[in-house]
Amino acid sequence: MSSPQPTVPFERSVDALFGRDRVTVLDGGLATELERRGNDLSDPLWSARLLLEAPDSIVEAHLAYFRAGARVAVTASYQASFEGFAARGIGVSRAADLFRLSVALAGQARDRHLAELAERGAEAPALFVAASIGPYGAMLGDGSEYRGDEGLTVGQLRAWHAPRVAILADAGADLLAIETIPSVGEGRALAELLATTVGPPAWLSFTCADGATTRSGEPVEAAFGLAGMTDRIRAVGVNCTAPEHVAELIGRARDVTDKPIVVYPNSGEAWDAERRRWVGTSGPTVDATAARRWVEAGASLIGGCCRVGPDRIAELDAARLTRSG
Repeated sequence: MSSPQPTVPFERSVDALFGRDRVTVLDGGLATELERRGNDLSDPLWSARLLLEAPDSIVEAHLAYFRAGARVAVTASYQASFEGFAARGIGVSRAADLFRLSVALAGQARDRHLAELAERGAEAPALFVAASIGPYGAMLGDGSEYRGDEGLTVGQLRAWHAPRVAILADAGADLLAIETIPSVGEGRALAELLATTVGPPAWLSFTCADGATTRSGEPVEAAFGLAGMTDRIRAVGVNCTAPEHVAELIGRARDVTDKPIVVYPNSGEAWDAERRRWVGTSGPTVDATAARRWVEAGASLIGGCCRVGPDRIAELDAARLTRSG
């Protein structure tokens, strides 16, 4: 299977996403929209199962976010792994094709939305595809990414991630979304991989327990500081973190890096791994008011993660978020 080519020229993509004087609206939870559309994701592969069984559903979910105003689609490769596919009897070559397919599907959604805009005579914004690279814990399917207790060394994590990173870096995406990383050690492993390989730029995003620590209990300053290890990491920040902690986390990131800050928190609920469902209260969430606070604090790429759907992304887009520097 040949790698799809980005519709938007690569250099323009980098400039448009990581400009210091702009705010980019990202998408929301892909699985959230897939479930809303009736897909059953109660499976160890989670949304990656649909790469096998319902790829058109993935295109439609990406398209819903583009139509809502998102400028970036994050692919359905978050929970995809060679081990997970092998458990379904899928070999390495076919699994690699499925990783590439996740990028192609997001590209199809982008092309469809650009065609819709052209048909209406509307101005076409720059739209991007970010290849999702989730943590080792996501492959385990037991909530480990929310504990950071994978028990592997930096070298072991680097070796585990290397094949996925290599394939997705060569799949035609505009950038890599390295996301929901629970520990400094796993962040370091991925930063080392980026520093020693070639490919598109990346953002590095951690999941945090509160406003000061990663899920593994380490100071977030140590995590955010990893952005300085390589120029390929163009932004650093947090995702799948409760919205109430985001402003403080942005401030701590600003203390240790001058790179753009990316934030896409979840709805504020917590994941119950045993019952495989989200639970929680109606506290702070992702909306225009919160996003304005995050922009003021220093964020420049803003979206949503689990339980944040196209309606919330449309609200962020309608807010016309801007920053002065």
